[in-house]
Amino acid sequence: MEKQPKNLYEIIRILRAPGGCPWDREQTSESVSSCMAEECAEVLEAIDLKDPELLCEELGDLWMNVIFQAVIAEEKGEFTWEDVQKGICEKMIRRHAHVFGDLNAESSTDVLKIWDKIKAGEKKKHKSDSVMGNIPPALSALSTAEKIQKKAAKYGFDWSNQSDIIAKIKEELAEVEKAFADNNEDEIDEELGDLFFAVVNLVRFRKRKTSEQLLRAANSKFIKRFQYIETELKKKNISLEEATLEQMENLYQEAKKC
Repeated sequence: MEKQPKNLYEIIRILRAPGGCPWDREQTSESVSSCMAEECAEVLEAIDLKDPELLCEELGDLWMNVIFQAVIAEEKGEFTWEDVQKGICEKMIRRHAHVFGDLNAESSTDVLKIWDKIKAGEKKKHKSDSVMGNIPPALSALSTAEKIQKKAAKYGFDWSNQSDIIAKIKEELAEVEKAFADNNEDEIDEELGDLFFAVVNLVRFRKRKTSEQLLRAANSKFIKRFQYIETELKKKNISLEEATLEQMENLYQEAKKC
């Protein structure tokens, strides 16, 4: 019996080696990246579901994708899995100078100030002169909006209270309504974008959950309610295609009470 691999890194190296798995050997950094995006989404779903067993499984799948990327890079001679581990360990120690160094931090606010100062002093490739530079292009639009707003807030360009943001949302909604009244499609698109941005600002300002988390929760809620509609219609031998809007709306209102 052949000696079994000791860890996930060894498993992936074997799968990628000559005589390994044809599918794994064909993968590239780009092809694996799409899988990684899906795994990240499934990790987030497991967190939302508060399912520890599922979360454990999905974290393993995500971990596999991280190591897979490192093995591909190692094969190209770009960097190794050891480099990845060493790099993140050094970064965590460096940025937590209040724990591993001589700096002091009494609160989370102090920690963030230390983190930002150290981060700003680190040399980075493709560094931008703008504080709005280096925002990852692969982030969702909602996450990007929050990141932009947080960067601006660090320099005092922020709202002072929730009421003002709510007023801004109403203002943006009024501009959307005006754009519709003017029948200006380009203006409608622009104002809808501004409205989204204002709503994200309110979510970000509250510091409870992210816009992504709230929208995922809303998506999940709608799916459950629509599935209720499907189930109840099926009991009455009515297909979705045959159901009237009134029937579906009545069932949707019932689902809200469940």
